[in-house]
Amino acid sequence: MLCVLHCALVSWSWLRIPGVLQRLGFTYFVLSLLQTFWGQKEIPLTAVSSSDILLYWPQWLIIILLETLWLCLTFLMPVPNCPTGYLGAGGIGDNGLYPNCTGGAAGYIDRWMFGDNMYRYPTCKEMYRTTQPFDPEGVLGTINSIVIGFLGMQAGKIIIFYKKMNIQILCRFLVWTVILVLKCCCCSKVLPMVCFFRSLSYIMCMGCLSFLLLGGMFFVVDIKGWWGGQPFIYPGMNSIFVYVGHSLLGFYFPFSWEMRFQQSHWEWLFQSLWGTALWLLIAYLLYRKKFFLKI
Repeated sequence: MLCVLHCALVSWSWLRIPGVLQRLGFTYFVLSLLQTFWGQKEIPLTAVSSSDILLYWPQWLIIILLETLWLCLTFLMPVPNCPTGYLGAGGIGDNGLYPNCTGGAAGYIDRWMFGDNMYRYPTCKEMYRTTQPFDPEGVLGTINSIVIGFLGMQAGKIIIFYKKMNIQILCRFLVWTVILVLKCCCCSKVLPMVCFFRSLSYIMCMGCLSFLLLGGMFFVVDIKGWWGGQPFIYPGMNSIFVYVGHSLLGFYFPFSWEMRFQQSHWEWLFQSLWGTALWLLIAYLLYRKKFFLKI
């Protein structure tokens, strides 16, 4: 009897196939293939001002093709009983006109591919009273995750190509910030900036903020030496441990507790800050013990 119960609990019929770590793993896999087949083994000593882009033109071509595929599927793929190019949450959203269109083409593709193995409790379920399952880490959104990961690769190439040329690095980070913010402004007129869709305008916005933040940290940490990154370097060295630990224990005391004031933002904020501080402490103690969990 216990064996039957245990088998039912681990049944493939309800197992969620996509996920955060799955998406990260697939994104890094694709980016590693790009770098393996179309990367540069050696950095030319006489690199021109745009070598960090020109030498990697095959990678850029593939990224452009992937983004074109995302745009075509999102805006041209017909979804039964839904308007083409729909990007809403469904449910009571849009005055309840499209209750079964959650996620548009992205949701339709995931439901067709995964069926019952879909994530049934998206963030839009409670707010918009949706009935259709939707996975924020679905297939279509993974394309844009690859794109924003590629922007991170570009930041690394800038640091490598212009090593010890701090002004050049800062200027290029600033240029990318301006380019992405302009693209974000243009895209947001057509594409809503929605996190769980990983829309193009959203990744442009996140890319802009990332380049801006990276440039600021590069100036403060690497150029001026004003800060060494503490205490955030400790959970960064044990990111997998902290992530898995929070996933397993984050809903239990002392990391969280039953809220007395459910509608109050301050108690949610305090609980989040408290849980973060505890994981920072745990990561620091693991750092002192030289314990690092890696895959």
